[in-house]
Amino acid sequence: MKKTLIACAIAVFSLSGIAKAESMITKNSPYSVAETIDRLAAAVEGAGAKVFARVDHAAGAASVDMELRPTQMLMFGNPKLGTPAMLASQTIGLDLPLRVLAYQAEDGSVVLSYQNPADIAKAHGAEADLEVFAKMTGALNKLTDKAISE
Repeated sequence: MKKTLIACAIAVFSLSGIAKAESMITKNSPYSVAETIDRLAAAVEGAGAKVFARVDHAAGAASVDMELRPTQMLMFGNPKLGTPAMLASQTIGLDLPLRVLAYQAEDGSVVLSYQNPADIAKAHGAEADLEVFAKMTGALNKLTDKAISE
């Protein structure tokens, strides 16, 4: 019985990981991690949104004598979209401002990843088909495409 319970728990955790992986939108970048994030920040500001933070995870790792492939996260947003999203479910504020991660994969390629806004909505009990989440999805797609375009 105990082994069956453990096997079920492992299966549930494995499936929850799959669900999370499917809610990630991932794109390849022809640029370095730093240049990809620079280009994304420029696209964000050019669109009238605000960059709130840029986190260099590799630098953080280096500060404690650990190695991490280049990895940076950009946090940005616009209250014109964030506020209606939080009106749909105030706990969405835990996932806002939006975040995009750029990292160097094991094979040396650079990847850009972000959470699908519809899945963020669902996680907070909001209706994923609301116009605000479609707008967020469109904005993220446009901004990240601009960051990785050649």
